[in-house]
Amino acid sequence: MKKVLVPVMEWLPAIGIVVTILVGWEIFVRVWNIADWLLPAPSAIGYTLYDSWGLLAGHTLVTLEEVVLGFGLALVSGMLLASAITLSKTIEKALYPFVIASQTVPIIVIAPMLLVWIGYGLTPKIIVVALISFFPIVVNTVDGMRSVDSDMQKMMRTMGGNRWSIFLKVQLPVSMPYLFSGLRVAIAVSVIGAVIGEWVGSSEGLGYLMIRSKPQFQTERVFAAIAILSVMGIALFALIGLLERLLIPWWHREREGRPRIS
Repeated sequence: MKKVLVPVMEWLPAIGIVVTILVGWEIFVRVWNIADWLLPAPSAIGYTLYDSWGLLAGHTLVTLEEVVLGFGLALVSGMLLASAITLSKTIEKALYPFVIASQTVPIIVIAPMLLVWIGYGLTPKIIVVALISFFPIVVNTVDGMRSVDSDMQKMMRTMGGNRWSIFLKVQLPVSMPYLFSGLRVAIAVSVIGAVIGEWVGSSEGLGYLMIRSKPQFQTERVFAAIAILSVMGIALFALIGLLERLLIPWWHREREGRPRIS
């Protein structure tokens, strides 16, 4: 019971800040009598979430599908490329600079071109999500695979281990904490990527709903979509943390055993 209460207690300061902001926001809007189309009160946003839930839920599922598929594509391709870069110096010298250079091109520039090349539909949004999620996965995984102690690799070689067995039995397990660190960043920005893709061109999704609602001064609906996106990002982030605890429990036991600096 105590172990269950500790994580809840750790979140209390954040919950308190959120509640304080919402209460202050509500009071500010009420006292100054600000119109809903300019700045809706939290209560108005909450009512919109309730009243338009059917509409919002449909668009939420579309955005969630884009995030999950794009993130999955980034995870698979990122892991494969990170492994290839680690195993081959030639591939590292040939491709790693392009991985870094890919982040210098704003995704908002690439997204319209994908519509021209591929057309409307789900595919361009998946590619946008994958492109924006790809970089942290590759860089963190490569750093993790390179962090293996050289003495450990030498010991494996003296015991008859080849390059492939060292990679599978040493470098890959050691890189897991680094991978999950990159996954947490990637899953957070993947939600942004999905919305950007929907802003550029789509007929469904929360990003599309926001674009359609703004000219109609349905600001409550815009804020409701933002609230759903925030909850979606936090939930996916928490899910990655849960998977990390399940797949590499040894890392958490080691980390929780370290003394904290207060």
